[in-house]
Amino acid sequence: MKLTIDGLKSTQAWASAGITIPTFDIEAIKKNTLDNPKWIHFGAGNIFRAFVASCQGELLEKGLSDTGIIAVETYDEELIDKIYKPHDNLALVTTLKETGDVDYKVVGSVVESCKGSTDYESLKTAFENPELQMVSFTITEKGYAVEDTDGNLFGIIEQDIASYPEAPKHVMSILTLLLKHRYEKGAGPLSVVSMDNCSHNGDKIKAAVCKLAEKLQAAGHADAGFIEYVQNPEKVAFPLSMIDKITPRPSEDIANRLSEIGFEDTAITVTDKNTYMAPFVNAEQTQYLVIEDLFPNGRPALEKSTGVIFTDRETVNNVETMKVTTCLNPLHTALAVFGCLLSHKKISDEMQDTELSDLVRKMAYDEGLKAVVDPGIINPMDFVDEVINKRFANPYIEDTPQRIATDTSQKVGIRYGVTIQSYMNRADLQVENLLYIPLVIAGWLRYLDGIDDSGEAFTLSPDPLMDYLMSVKEDKRTLLSNADIFGVNLYDIGLGSRIEAIYEEMAAEKGAVRKTLKKHLK
Repeated sequence: MKLTIDGLKSTQAWASAGITIPTFDIEAIKKNTLDNPKWIHFGAGNIFRAFVASCQGELLEKGLSDTGIIAVETYDEELIDKIYKPHDNLALVTTLKETGDVDYKVVGSVVESCKGSTDYESLKTAFENPELQMVSFTITEKGYAVEDTDGNLFGIIEQDIASYPEAPKHVMSILTLLLKHRYEKGAGPLSVVSMDNCSHNGDKIKAAVCKLAEKLQAAGHADAGFIEYVQNPEKVAFPLSMIDKITPRPSEDIANRLSEIGFEDTAITVTDKNTYMAPFVNAEQTQYLVIEDLFPNGRPALEKSTGVIFTDRETVNNVETMKVTTCLNPLHTALAVFGCLLSHKKISDEMQDTELSDLVRKMAYDEGLKAVVDPGIINPMDFVDEVINKRFANPYIEDTPQRIATDTSQKVGIRYGVTIQSYMNRADLQVENLLYIPLVIAGWLRYLDGIDDSGEAFTLSPDPLMDYLMSVKEDKRTLLSNADIFGVNLYDIGLGSRIEAIYEEMAAEKGAVRKTLKKHLK
């Protein structure tokens, strides 16, 4: 079985292997989409293929849509040449259940794949189409940054503005100039939807677009009407969203399973930018996508697919806050940091580690749930029960602490700072009663030493602030007082010195990390 449109014609082979394939006419859907595109997505990675594209595939199967998605990659364009084009934009999604059962499904909703660097003109054509409803993004939080820490535009964006009207390079430049083109071709409405796992994602992408629109106007490349266009939610909307699905790197174990049932395209690609991708995606079963229902030009009926909920802005914010600041992401980061220090290779293995399992349970139940606001549509206790007892513990999801530890400096302010603020601001909570958040922050400081608990060096995961972190790692006061990282000066609220002391305990000798965890978890 080959993952191509021609390969799908051998329907009996796919059925015998237990793999579900599209029943809709992919070529007809492609023609409809290219004639009148309704959905363009930036960020052609695994969560897009396993979740977002799969949801649109469900609508196509049910006859609830007659168009697919145009996927665009701007960061790692090798993915288009090595993964998308050779397989006619198809993906085989393998869903790994905690029971050990696996579901296999070919997703065929992506009908075209583009590179930001070379397909800009065709994207302009798509953007001017009045039927375009949605432009969505899964580009990670750092993709929305347009300025350095001093408030200066990144050099690549300065070049994009200076070289106008040549094709831009940075993803936010590309988006802003495509919106400008749409404005000039009739100012049709649409929604720009960040689906990235970061707080207030819609506000982040709107801020980036508005900033660049103002810079374009200052450079004489845009008029005041364009500024009004991107700031008017009845024309260009930037809804909030919360996404939740674990899609780790492609697994060799899954590749072997697929080979055994006759699937041929199991080669895992590692790009020059160190992206791991394959024609198949391995993912957990659980998935949530909660979106603010703000679509001035209409939208796909995604609420009729698995795991998607449309609601109001406040509810999205409460769901996102629940997940990102208490019930999932802080626990994930804790496992990432201590998993690296204690030489674990899988998140699920950490849940068999007495201290680490105890840590995330105490963080969630004893500290996090006290501060959470119930969003109403998802029960926080049920959510965290599922996270701890099913999702993190699923041995078939080969996710690694090293992957989750990526970009931790960008995460701690939200994942811990928001709960700290709640304990500061609410009369029924006291910040001095926090025990486990300080323990994890101290663990991150110990992680930055790059030496595990047995005294062996390990490679730190990538982080955009790595140079800064290495320059101040010996000066704990400078780091812990950095409100840009933690959301607050930790010394001002009485936590800085305590965190320093815990770090000293963890750094005292070999085995001190484990010893310190046992002490503070009593």
